[in-house]
Amino acid sequence: MPLSDNLEGSAAVAVVVDGYSAGNFYPGAFAALGAEVLHVQSTAELMPTLSAPKLSEYVENVVWADGDLEALVRRLKPYHPVCVVAGQDGAVTLADQLGEALGVPSNGTLLSPARRDKYEMIEALRRAGVRCADQFKSEDPQAIVDWAVARGTYPVVVKPLSSAASDGVSICKDSEEVSRAARAVLATPDIFGRRNREILVQSYLAGTEYIVDTVSCDGQRYTCGVWRYEKSLLPNGKNIYDRDILLDGQDSLVTDLTAYIDEVLAALDVRWGPAHAEVIVTPDGPTLVEIGTRLSGHIDSGFHDRCLGHDQAGLTALAYLRPDVFKEQYGRKTYTRLQPAAVYEAPTTATGTVSAVDERTVASIHSLGSVHHLTVKLKPGDRIVPTDSLLTSILRVHMTAPDERQLTADYERVRTLKDAVYRVAE
Repeated sequence: MPLSDNLEGSAAVAVVVDGYSAGNFYPGAFAALGAEVLHVQSTAELMPTLSAPKLSEYVENVVWADGDLEALVRRLKPYHPVCVVAGQDGAVTLADQLGEALGVPSNGTLLSPARRDKYEMIEALRRAGVRCADQFKSEDPQAIVDWAVARGTYPVVVKPLSSAASDGVSICKDSEEVSRAARAVLATPDIFGRRNREILVQSYLAGTEYIVDTVSCDGQRYTCGVWRYEKSLLPNGKNIYDRDILLDGQDSLVTDLTAYIDEVLAALDVRWGPAHAEVIVTPDGPTLVEIGTRLSGHIDSGFHDRCLGHDQAGLTALAYLRPDVFKEQYGRKTYTRLQPAAVYEAPTTATGTVSAVDERTVASIHSLGSVHHLTVKLKPGDRIVPTDSLLTSILRVHMTAPDERQLTADYERVRTLKDAVYRVAE
């Protein structure tokens, strides 16, 4: 039913801005606690580069594409929302603006740019005395090259200021590669379809990279998952994801990473809602790659329930709807791993058009004991290209099992089957 039919209803209303991809887990999470969910679509048309929001799960979709924030606030106020959450990275700024204007619990707008712009993010850490990378930004590719040359230490990392999913990120080992990567950033839009006007270059952080996922409630943080990245560095400088491996919550490394992320959250004034951070443990200690105040991209509620006993979307709904319960059960605490788990992003070197999906191979992968969920990302007629980011991986496989050996064996089996999932025509 339209939300306008329920203005006098007793159900709480949560607002999700651009509930693409991982944001699709919000409607079920809020509904499980008795809330209704309204969707704000910030573009006239849905973005084609992200998994579309399931609008049928919302009581109303408000299309907002004219930039009139005051008009949008007036539209939402009669529904007395309890919170506004960002469904993906590109929605963070608008969600912060709406949350502040509506007077609901939110992170506010003062440091909103630092929670979205990767340059401002690192500078906010630097001002707060938090360990961070060296960096420089410019709209001029030659200035980016000059900074790298003057610094004199390679590799360096070149990336867009505000994209996501490893889009446009290159690890460069000399000035020629820096120039090529910088020009490529300006020549392409980000994954949200926005023009890249500036380029960011940062010092390379040597070490193992980790995911740290949290949910905050009035400044009380709960660490809901720490995962170790396994990546593969391609000859073209792209460092692609392979596996995310869940760490034991009692591991001392989890304690160290959580302590560092507490500093990051404070520096960026993240007091409410989810955060997904990527951190490299360097010889000097944990150092932020970037953080997004949104759900983790590999969220799967059933999968996380099995290996963690909760999921980030459900915890976020609890933080906003029942803050006292959240603080009592989760405030300033860390997860317990129920069983080993990993998320595999399968790469490919194939080029062409998908002519068919081999359902027998898909069934073989599904039959493996540790496979909880398999996402087949392409369909017949789609282009398949060599993987250079999360956007061009061909499968996502959520895997969990009580036995670490089974998990590893099934992962190796999926690796042998992945290229048989698609039939490709040149």
